[in-house]
Amino acid sequence: MQTVTANSIDENRFPENGERDLLKDENGTADSVSEDRDLFIAAEMASFPVPWKHPIKFVGLVISRLFAFVSLMLVLAVLAAIPIVNFFVLGYFLNVEGRVARSGKIRDGFPLLDIAPRFVTIAAGVWIFLLPLRFLSSFAADARLIDPGATADINFHIGLNIAWALITVHLIFALARGGSFWCFVRPFKNIRWTIKQLREGSYFAHADQKIQEFVRRMEIKNHFSLGIRGFAVAFLWLLIPTVLFSIAEEPEGIQILLTLIGGFLLAITLSWAPFLQARFASEGNFSAGMQLREVRSLYAHSPIVWSLSLVVLYLLALPLYLFKAFLLPADAMWLITLVFVVSIYPTRILLGWVYHRAVKKREAEKKAHWSVRLLFGTLIVLLIGIFVFILFFTQFLGEQGKLVLFHHHSLLLPAPFQGTINP
Repeated sequence: MQTVTANSIDENRFPENGERDLLKDENGTADSVSEDRDLFIAAEMASFPVPWKHPIKFVGLVISRLFAFVSLMLVLAVLAAIPIVNFFVLGYFLNVEGRVARSGKIRDGFPLLDIAPRFVTIAAGVWIFLLPLRFLSSFAADARLIDPGATADINFHIGLNIAWALITVHLIFALARGGSFWCFVRPFKNIRWTIKQLREGSYFAHADQKIQEFVRRMEIKNHFSLGIRGFAVAFLWLLIPTVLFSIAEEPEGIQILLTLIGGFLLAITLSWAPFLQARFASEGNFSAGMQLREVRSLYAHSPIVWSLSLVVLYLLALPLYLFKAFLLPADAMWLITLVFVVSIYPTRILLGWVYHRAVKKREAEKKAHWSVRLLFGTLIVLLIGIFVFILFFTQFLGEQGKLVLFHHHSLLLPAPFQGTINP
């Protein structure tokens, strides 16, 4: 494969829609593997402008990156609010965690960052251009209600039909050209471009290639597979402790004892489960998520950072249980899941980085002193024990009751529900 530089990639951009073209190999054929995507990102990072030399370019690039990040959060939040589809989001988080765990580079934790803005741009463009139809339909309905058959009634309905036809045609051509921002504000160029492509006979082949590439980069099958298997890894470890922890119905007798035992086991399990899941994400093998001995070995090489990452994980997870006290309607659930996604995403990157650091230290045979391991191991279990104690009372916050104890959204589905949405 030829060497890829920032300049050579820039030359491959589509002039018509400003969209990044596929990287090319020596034969000029499309190469859509993740290695090329990583090369593109690396080249773009290397070409990042110096602020004091190119301030305008720097600000523009920063704004575009922020927009891409916000778009990614919005897309993940919407997907996380949909039952079953939220396994894709969990799989994406595990993919992020695994990529960082393998490379140790934070920039590898944003694999969909460059395509998420297109989702938001298309959704925003369609929504904005449908607004006039909503207003006109409201006026037409009022005119029909006030004076059916009058001139105002007829004119409003004629105007509504004309607007519907024009906007529909505009949206079709805007989407046909790629759905970028400029596609929604340059309707005549969309028409000329589409007609030119159709005359040349290359439009359908070009569109098919772009759609296939887009679907491949989404890695839908891989993310769903990672999500389901990663869910199973964490769920199997957490099931028995959580069942015991939730068994108490009345504050007396054996039930209290079993709850205390379950709480202790849950605190122990929560101290290992995140990195068992990280190991699964790194190896891509379900059995890797069951290898507790390997994970315990890694802890011995990086106990301080390991413990601090767990503190960050559960500190960010705890406030999210407050959102379980109420559930929005299904069509507004993404507003809550946005908070969940923004809180959970950085912890996945952090856990992947800590796992990578522990692996490298084990390879270098740098093992922490036994007293440091004992101190931080004891401290983290005590801190997680406090988290578990607070967690016990979340079952009384909302109508889900004991079911809330099984959610563990920091490790399972990143949403304030688990598979169901109350209407």
